[in-house]
Amino acid sequence: MEVIHTIGRRKTSVARIFLSEGNGSMTVNKKEYKDYFPTPALQYKVVQPFALTGTEGNYDVKITVVGGGSNGQVEAVRLAISRALCKIDEENRLALKPEGLLTRDPRMVERKKFGQKKARKKFQFSKR
Repeated sequence: MEVIHTIGRRKTSVARIFLSEGNGSMTVNKKEYKDYFPTPALQYKVVQPFALTGTEGNYDVKITVVGGGSNGQVEAVRLAISRALCKIDEENRLALKPEGLLTRDPRMVERKKFGQKKARKKFQFSKR
């Protein structure tokens, strides 16, 4: 099996993954994924696509992720892994699609407008 390369995005995070057959090692920016994503909730999100498709420990994953915060990064990684698993086997799509793991979340930060404090917040209004 050749190396599969996919990209996942979320807010301002971009994750590039390289998936190949192996023993289940996962590195994020040259660190072990449990060191890079310290909380159990974030670690669960990384391995969720493998758990749903029943392929834990079958693939080695090398991940490079930039931008955003930890939650945005982990969701970008999850999308990229889900896309790669669908490239490997179309049957995986049946398990991942109902869980919403193949959908790119379009929500982004709204831009700040001129004459205002933030995107929606206005400067304080004084009547007199």
